[in-house]
This record gives sequence, structure tokens and C-alpha cells, in this order.
Amino acid sequence: MSPALEGRSALSHLGVIRAQGEDAARFLHNQLTQDFALLPPDQARLAAFCTPKGRMLASFVGVAPAPDDILLLTSRDLLAPTLKRLSMFVLRSKVKLADATADYAVHGLAGEAARGVLQGAASAPWSKRAVGAAQVVALYPAAGQARALWVAPAGEPLPQGADLPLDTWLWGEVRSGIASVTAPVSEAFVPQMLNYESVGGVNFKKGCYPGQEVVARSQFRGTLKRRAYVVHGEAAMAAGQEVFHESDREQPCGLVAQAAPAPGGGWDAIVSMQVSAAEGGRLSVGSADGPALERLPLPYELLADI
Repeated sequence: MSPALEGRSALSHLGVIRAQGEDAARFLHNQLTQDFALLPPDQARLAAFCTPKGRMLASFVGVAPAPDDILLLTSRDLLAPTLKRLSMFVLRSKVKLADATADYAVHGLAGEAARGVLQGAASAPWSKRAVGAAQVVALYPAAGQARALWVAPAGEPLPQGADLPLDTWLWGEVRSGIASVTAPVSEAFVPQMLNYESVGGVNFKKGCYPGQEVVARSQFRGTLKRRAYVVHGEAAMAAGQEVFHESDREQPCGLVAQAAPAPGGGWDAIVSMQVSAAEGGRLSVGSADGPALERLPLPYELLADI
């Protein structure tokens, strides 16, 4: 367990897209990688919005306060272009899309602050429960600590807990092994390159969505050559930096998807890289002669490709 990952943090880096209307769930179902048409009231969704070539434009945690009212939490630096692109596909669907960031407060809860609002089955990742007007989503744990998202109308009282610095929350996101897409890496990955198929971000049984054929082909033809891994380094890292393996000094083997300063010193990062590079040998960031990276255990099991 990490005593550093405890408390509540205002997640100012996230924005909220709101989809309202009788076709809201069906519309998102047809655009994103996860099933929204059959979204149970006690679950949330991790999902991606892809190009026709299967590259992730943005990622979301989808929360439904009501069947015809769905909130998509996404990186604020991608909200405007994502909302614009999604709106292009509304056509005759009975759904209204809007930037609702100002209408909602989004907080991250960790440790006792999370356990205090998660109960029983509600603690399984992506499960959801209502606490008054707030929607609480259980996340994958990090560093042995429970974590949750608290999404509530602006002005609602917050649950008890000490203030947690945003950098520490973001470090927990990295240590959970689940990267969120931000502007520096938009269109850099298909979902499996960030392990989304292993953490509930892709439904292979649902109907078509942009990029569906590419995503399915990557899974079922045994062509997954890049996965996401967690690493530690002493130098600062940022999304979009290249990672190199000692076997090839010229061509990068991977890309930093997300990074944050570690409470104990140095930086931790999620790197999407060639599976062969994760098996051993020196890794470095920035260049072949750059600061060395240490591989850390991935905190969940990867689904095998077929």
C-alpha cells in the first residue's frame, strides 16, 4: 500500500461531454468501442472513439445518471475537437451533445476516501452507484489502494477525505496501468496498444463503430505486437516521448502514453511498446542514449490475442 495515495483530488484535467435524448445510448453505442445500448444502471464504461483506421482519437469513462442522459469524462485538451467530430455523426438521431464541464465537479477518491463510498459489488472496476446526486465509479486500484471517480452536479457536497495533490492522483492513474488518451498521443494507438481489451474498454460482440474492423482484426488474427507496460525512470517523462531498446538505436520501440512524478522520487509512466522490447534489455527514453527505464509489474492480466 502507498500512504501517498489517500484522499480526494479535484480532476481539473478532465472535461465532460453530455449526451441527452432518447437516442443517447444508441448513438454512443454506434460510435464508441464499448456497449452503451445495454448499459446496466450499476455500471459505467471505459471506451474509445476511433478513426476509421482504428486509431484512438480520445478515451472516456461513460457514466449514465439516467438512461437518456450519459456523461463522457475525457481529457480536457481533447474535448472541443472530440465534441465537434462526434456531433458530425448525430444526423437525425434524437440526441443532443454539449460541453457540460462547467455543470459538473469531477473528483478522484483514493484509499479510505474511495472505500467509504464503494460498497460490496460496487467496488468491482467500472461498477457504479449513486450517492445522492453524485455518481461514483469504481476504478482499477493502484499501489494497493482503492480508487473511484466522484461525478456530481457543481456545488454538491464532497465526501470526506484529505486533499490529494493532482500529481499524486495522476501517479495513481499511471500505476493502475490504464492510460487516458491526451492531445500529444491522439491517433497514436489502436485500443489494444493501451491494453483496453484487457481492462473493459472494448466489446468485441457489439455492432459496428468507426475503426471496428481494424480493432477486431488486430485481436483475432494474432497481430498484437504492441502492448502497454508500466516503467520507472529518474528523469521527467511526458506523453508523446519516444522510447528506445538497446537492440535498435535508430528506431523507437515505443511511445510514452502517460507519465507522472512518483512520490518516492523519479517518474513513472505507461509506455506502449513492442512486446519483444518488454521481455528484456535496456530501455531508454528520448534517445538510445537517454535516461534508462526500469520495467515494473503490470497490475492486471493481459488477455491473449486469438
